[in-house]
Amino acid sequence: MLPDLQTSIPGPQSQALIMDLRAHERRNVTYNDSTWPVFWERAEGVNVWDADGNRFLDLTSAFGVAGLGHRNQEVVDALHAQADQLLHGMGDVHPTRLKGALCRELSRVTFERWEQQPGKVVLSNSGFEAIETALKTARLATGKRKIVAFENAYHGLGYGSLMGTDLSKFRSPFEDQLADVTIRVPYGTFEDLDAREIGAVLMEPIQGRGGKVVPPPEFLSQWRAWCDANEVLLIFDEIYTGFWRTGKFFACEWDQVVPDLICVGKAMSGGFPISACIGRSAIMDAWPESTGEALHTSTFLGHPLGCAMALKSLEILQRPDTQSLVEKAAASLEKKLKSLPLSNSMEVRGRGLMWGLVLPQNCGALLPSLLQKGILMLADGPEGNVLSFTPPFIISEEEIDYTIAMLKELEVI
Repeated sequence: MLPDLQTSIPGPQSQALIMDLRAHERRNVTYNDSTWPVFWERAEGVNVWDADGNRFLDLTSAFGVAGLGHRNQEVVDALHAQADQLLHGMGDVHPTRLKGALCRELSRVTFERWEQQPGKVVLSNSGFEAIETALKTARLATGKRKIVAFENAYHGLGYGSLMGTDLSKFRSPFEDQLADVTIRVPYGTFEDLDAREIGAVLMEPIQGRGGKVVPPPEFLSQWRAWCDANEVLLIFDEIYTGFWRTGKFFACEWDQVVPDLICVGKAMSGGFPISACIGRSAIMDAWPESTGEALHTSTFLGHPLGCAMALKSLEILQRPDTQSLVEKAAASLEKKLKSLPLSNSMEVRGRGLMWGLVLPQNCGALLPSLLQKGILMLADGPEGNVLSFTPPFIISEEEIDYTIAMLKELEVI
């Protein structure tokens, strides 16, 4: 059963790279000790090889980016074709044709699908920038300064997105520099708040880094109705959950709730730093007409390589065989995880291809042990005790079985 995944790490190449990186990178970026990290050299499908030639199964999809698998050949071909033609444009001054095409496609897969009405788009580079676009849009559209966000939420680490993020390890060092505008509510609950100063409700339809938490079925619809009644915008952060990760094209579609603004990224391009905030046209038109200087922009906005990859990825993601692939892999993973013999202090929770195994202890010692078995995994939750399963959609039954066998061998289950 996949015997070549048994590894001895870190090998000599990784050790030398660790020493070099440690000497030149700020020490709070890449964690390292005698067992961590390995240095990725190449990847394909569900597999990653490190600098020493060890092969690993990637149960992370590289933070959820490689939903279609690493180096999907059609996406790679789109990247190469664009690189041969144009590497960089001037996104908010002299844009490329691809920027318009991607904005049109993002409108089509969101508000045109949901409401038969066009949406408008702001492209950016990373997920937290899309969140900050949404928060700025809400401020302009409603004139109100406060936001509702939820316990254990993760929306990125920029100062604006930290107003929504609730994990204390990220917020605490900077808390006294953050605007006091956030009303924090337990995730999965509804509260009838005084809305006079509230411009937006920011939520993940399913929490990712907060621990793979699926809310009650009425949660999204209750907040949708409250927002409608109080002229508050509902923002869905689908950066992690979007594009089939939870078994639907977007996680909000499980509950058939449409947001006012939706933020996407990660799997949108399959490997290029690009994200987007998409909103109803009337809401996005709260931004003033440009007079030659955009109020919110960046050097790499609408980057041609990212747009080319995203357009190809979106084409593949909308194919019927992609949906079938997701449904088959999701059903297999759910069945196998839910059949595990768990103790009373353990739990399996999630949806589609986004699952968490809740353990009675922090996963810090477990992740290096899994690396030795050739398995790349991460931990979620405020206590770091939720082992995360977010594999590429193309993961096989054999690869799922191997992962579970190694968890049993390590006496996790």
